[in-house]
Amino acid sequence: MTAPTLYDARVSHLRTQRIRRGFSHRVYVWLVDLDELPSLPWWLTPFARFESRDHLGDPNRSIRENLDTWLAGEGVDLEGGRILMLANARLLGYVFNPISLFWCYASDDELACVVAEVHNTYGERHRYLLRPDASGTARVDKDFYVSPFLTIEGHYEMQVPEPGERLAVSVRLRQHGRTAFTAALRGVRRPATPRELVRMLVRRPLMTYRTSALIRRHGIAMWLRRLPVTPRVRPVSSVGQVRERDTGGLSMITERGGRK
Repeated sequence: MTAPTLYDARVSHLRTQRIRRGFSHRVYVWLVDLDELPSLPWWLTPFARFESRDHLGDPNRSIRENLDTWLAGEGVDLEGGRILMLANARLLGYVFNPISLFWCYASDDELACVVAEVHNTYGERHRYLLRPDASGTARVDKDFYVSPFLTIEGHYEMQVPEPGERLAVSVRLRQHGRTAFTAALRGVRRPATPRELVRMLVRRPLMTYRTSALIRRHGIAMWLRRLPVTPRVRPVSSVGQVRERDTGGLSMITERGGRK
């Protein structure tokens, strides 16, 4: 697969636990080689940047270096093989990636694994190591808080076939023998040229801002329908801080002897 490339796509979310509600909207996403990130004219760079701070790891190292370090901890050595990342680019200083996917290849260009990096609206990130079968299907236990309306239990069934002329990835959350949530991203490949990027920027203005706003609007709508909220425990971030339950609104951190 040649990278970089753009996908003109549609993303859809559907929740079926307790109430049935979903949304769908048009997006565009990038597929990039982490060793050869896109080189754009200076006047387009504010609209498409890929930065380490937007992914898990040391913001002072490259995305590739951070991912290689994480993979080594999982017992995976690509021996210099390439990594393709499917993600939104930082646009006018902002990006939100509900999920970023990394297809990781060994030095013989055989697929070694896929990494799914999930982001929630609290600024937290978590990576899942996937070993998809020949059809691109993988299963992994859920162990990261994403939605205040879904508990941290069950497992994901992910369809992550290698992207080509068409993109077709999906995630199903299974809980108690039922599908609680489904997300899908389907698109058609477009050349990653300045002209095509301008076309996408005009047709999908402020796309990353819109994606984040739609997710929050979707959550507010469910909250107004009195869908039960699953409390979140925020991890300890520094010495002297303790965990406190967060019911999905403003995050709260207490310090010994006071409250921030």
